[in-house]
Amino acid sequence: MKYSSPALAEQDRRWLALISRDPSSDGSFVYAVATTGVYCRPSCPSRLARPENVRFFDSCREAESAGFRACKRCRPNRDSLSEIHAAKIAASCRTIENALDEADEPPTLAILAAQAELSAFHFHRLFKAITGVTPKAYARAHRAGLVRETLRRSQTVTAALYDAGFNSSGRFYAESGKILGMTPGQYRAGGATLSISFAIGKSCLGDVLVACSDVGICAILLGDDPNELQQELRRRFPRAALTGGEGEFERTVAQVIALVDRPELPHDLPLDIRGTAFQQRVWQALRAIPIGHTASYSQIAALIGTPKAVRAVAAACAANPLAVAVPCHRVVRADGSLAGYRWGIERKRRLLRSEKAG
Repeated sequence: MKYSSPALAEQDRRWLALISRDPSSDGSFVYAVATTGVYCRPSCPSRLARPENVRFFDSCREAESAGFRACKRCRPNRDSLSEIHAAKIAASCRTIENALDEADEPPTLAILAAQAELSAFHFHRLFKAITGVTPKAYARAHRAGLVRETLRRSQTVTAALYDAGFNSSGRFYAESGKILGMTPGQYRAGGATLSISFAIGKSCLGDVLVACSDVGICAILLGDDPNELQQELRRRFPRAALTGGEGEFERTVAQVIALVDRPELPHDLPLDIRGTAFQQRVWQALRAIPIGHTASYSQIAALIGTPKAVRAVAAACAANPLAVAVPCHRVVRADGSLAGYRWGIERKRRLLRSEKAG
């Protein structure tokens, strides 16, 4: 039998994770049952205890200090299978990053799978489930970060080429468009000659600036002052040619405003998402949060295989340039309360309310 307590659920979102046996909450807290003297992980399949007998603890140590012993079924004081998998994928991510930092080619799927002691098929599926991208896409995103960094600090494009691990100039230029969204020279010049169309419309959340490159929508910014939104776009692309969108672009703006007004609706807008490898992983995880649901920063960190990088996850959410399309508004604190939001906490509250109502 399942028990529910609206009052308890309202006071402590951990109760909701408990009654849903949420495996993503494993490691963020444990719960103890006063009548048995045992503490468990949130996903433990044991019979659900009555709310009045449940106590929550942030760690196994706290539960044991309070006199509770570990459950022999879910073994909360040991790594769960999901934690073991997350650790393996995190190690694989570091292997890919180290290889690209030192050489031209990332390790093959076979090498990565062997290191993780998994079959290539299982490893590939697990890697994508945890990070949101394939090993190949992860390597591409990390290389993109290397290219951006080396182009900023290198004297010449040629120097940047070798600093980023490319051994062939032909290959570098062939891939630069996909990596940077522009030529290496344009990127070094702060986006000079890059053309970005933009327009500002009105939504239920205020002004919405929509900007598009040749690849797709590269910015969705919310605010109350059109001039400030234009300045923010200019700071992001300091030397790009910004032009007012016309004709077909008006349809794109209308689609984005419809998404802002009704975020519960699915969309297939083409996006030009630019960020570091870590940011890309976080943003991909955000896009996987179901409409009407939320996730904590610690849950996102665990999902992408870096459970200790909670602050870095929060920073990636704050750096998100695509409001609503990359739903950083669905990330909340561990207790369910609303944390900061780049475009204002009230907008975040209204977006979440709209999605739950839908």
